[in-house]
Amino acid sequence: MIHHKKYNLQTLETGLRLITVPMEGTKTATVLVLVGAGSRYEDKKINGISHFLEHMIFKGTKKRPNTLAIAKEMDSIGAEYNAFTSKEYTGYYAKCASDKINTAIDVVSDIFQNSLFDGEEIGKEKGTIKEEINMHHDNPAWHVSEIYEATMFGNHPLGWDVAGEKEIIDGLERQNFVDYFNTHYFTQNTIVVLAGDINPEAAARKISDCFLKARQGKMIKPMPFSPTQKKPAMKIFSKKTDQTHMVIGFRAYHRLHPKMDALQLLSVILGGSMSSRLFMEVRERRGLAYAVRTSADGLDETGDFSTYAGVTNDKVATAIEVILDEHKKIIKDSVPEEELKKAKDCTKGRFVIGLESSDEVASYYGGQLLLEKRILTPSERMERIDKVTVRDIQEVAKDVFTADKLNLAIVGSFKENDEGIAKAFNSF
Repeated sequence: MIHHKKYNLQTLETGLRLITVPMEGTKTATVLVLVGAGSRYEDKKINGISHFLEHMIFKGTKKRPNTLAIAKEMDSIGAEYNAFTSKEYTGYYAKCASDKINTAIDVVSDIFQNSLFDGEEIGKEKGTIKEEINMHHDNPAWHVSEIYEATMFGNHPLGWDVAGEKEIIDGLERQNFVDYFNTHYFTQNTIVVLAGDINPEAAARKISDCFLKARQGKMIKPMPFSPTQKKPAMKIFSKKTDQTHMVIGFRAYHRLHPKMDALQLLSVILGGSMSSRLFMEVRERRGLAYAVRTSADGLDETGDFSTYAGVTNDKVATAIEVILDEHKKIIKDSVPEEELKKAKDCTKGRFVIGLESSDEVASYYGGQLLLEKRILTPSERMERIDKVTVRDIQEVAKDVFTADKLNLAIVGSFKENDEGIAKAFNSF
């Protein structure tokens, strides 16, 4: 059984915040660097630069002059390493055998602080980025999520693709990267997490030594989002596909909303497991889809509650009606206590399983501090889940499931003004 000892949060002399989480029962360790800079911090002229810069971080430093030098050193210790960009943050991590963690810290700290942003490499990487955009557009299950976000958030940075647009990518120059790096990558905006089989004191000394070049900076606030939606919004992207991909959902709560725990449990009840209402009704009883799943996600000032489904082309209107009907049932009738308990146990079980690995533990603690400005221990998180009541679930459903918050995105062989789909959608 893997056990987390008490985590430690400290602010180093540079202003960098460091979280150490010792774990028993594992021989791995993870170093994770999280920066509060994502695509919502961009303007339209540089849309995609947060993600592009994440790629460029791995292209070389003075000490490790190219991608191969970085990769060979990480591969020589058998590390798993990568990076990711979202709308609100960017992360860089390496997970390895715990006796090799100092090497991982050396490499991650070097690329994070000393990347060259070589102009020639930027030019070459533009092709890679554009192919990544093409890959997303060729995968309707991914593309439909981007269309859904654009429908829900409109011409706001939250509604733009994280990867950007190909025309904008082509126009980015080295100075754009230098300017963005200098104004977003600094100590007050960065958290380092070390989790796993570590000595916290030795780990803190190593991080202090390796991040000496971390810069000071002034926090930048992104453009706030204020919804103007007053009626259901629908967007169809016409494309020949063997099945129709849809995301249907509602604008919902920001991440610190007091009802967020109830909303997440509601997503498990509706479509978060293989015994959930939508999985059973849409897939098992009616055979309308192979994949159907629901999630609830919170951002700084807004959020969403959405269901993805890949459905039979000639049954799209039926699938929309069935999905929305299941939402209406939650509003009308209280969820049985037994069903809520099952959702709680499912949520806590998955949570505990995730916290067996050092990379998930690092993400759990670091993500909370960066995005929520607080840290709840696993026990505190589970206590919050346990407190949610049947009444909370129904109140959340009545509050969130309203027509003026409803959005639908579709990728499939339909015209944008398809009457059958519009009729089913507007019946809510």
